[in-house]
Amino acid sequence: MTGRSKISHLWPALPLEAWQPTYDTLHMWTQIIGKVVLATTPLSNHYWNIAFRLTSRGFETQPMVAHGHTFTATFDLVSHELVFACSDGRRATIALESRTVANFYAAVMRTLHGMDVDIRIRTMPVEYPNPIRFEEDTTHHKYDPEWANTYWRAVTSMQPVFDEFRCRFVGKCSPLHFFWGSFDLAVTRFSGRRAPVKPDADAMTREAYSHEVISHGFWPGGGAVQEAAFYAYAVPQPEGLPLSRVEPAAAFYSKDLGEFILPYEAVRTSSSPEAALMAFLESTYARAADLAKWDRPALERAAGTK
Repeated sequence: MTGRSKISHLWPALPLEAWQPTYDTLHMWTQIIGKVVLATTPLSNHYWNIAFRLTSRGFETQPMVAHGHTFTATFDLVSHELVFACSDGRRATIALESRTVANFYAAVMRTLHGMDVDIRIRTMPVEYPNPIRFEEDTTHHKYDPEWANTYWRAVTSMQPVFDEFRCRFVGKCSPLHFFWGSFDLAVTRFSGRRAPVKPDADAMTREAYSHEVISHGFWPGGGAVQEAAFYAYAVPQPEGLPLSRVEPAAAFYSKDLGEFILPYEAVRTSSSPEAALMAFLESTYARAADLAKWDRPALERAAGTK
């Protein structure tokens, strides 16, 4: 990896207390569109169909099909608009600006109706404390375009590192994608072996963790870890993993989460954020894969090959 870029827009500060109102509102907006995707795409492995893809300007859905139309939705965090594009050539936009979740939800449904796409979704948010139904949510309404774009610049800073890490693995691996439920980026490697079934797990959890995984990602804070942070975990967790030493020095194991955590601030202020993040990805994967007895020679690209 190269050293830290001198371009000022990379690795921006992302203090949760400053951008929390925008984060909360954007989280609910992405859930509205995510639930539209859930209603219009078939289930693929581990619910990858509902995850958003990264573009040069934000997040985009997979192609959705409803009433004979194929369409996509894109959160453009550069021009700050939600863009709908339909296979018949129609295009519609909704401005990303301060407005209530209820107002945004109504605008989305109205816009889809105008494209002859009428969809019913469950309007209760998921993976969010004290959820409010979208059509009733007038609590979350703040959208600061500067903070939304700052978050996006943080994502574009880390994306090349995640992508390089992903490409070092030749076994089954997810793309780097965005899950709107927990508002996190994730890339997940698989051993190829089935995971033990947890009888008390819900259907989504059983599908997500049907096979052994080591997963890495980033979320912008909230919950057990208030600050923006990178994470790493294994399911099932091999014995001894919490005691493993990983890199860099700022990384630690959270007993509350059952995951390794690396604060984003520690990465962005290091002499080489790219190297610090890669060290975290590689060391946590190596410890987990070794303890879980993954067939690493068969799953990893040989050093020096492309």
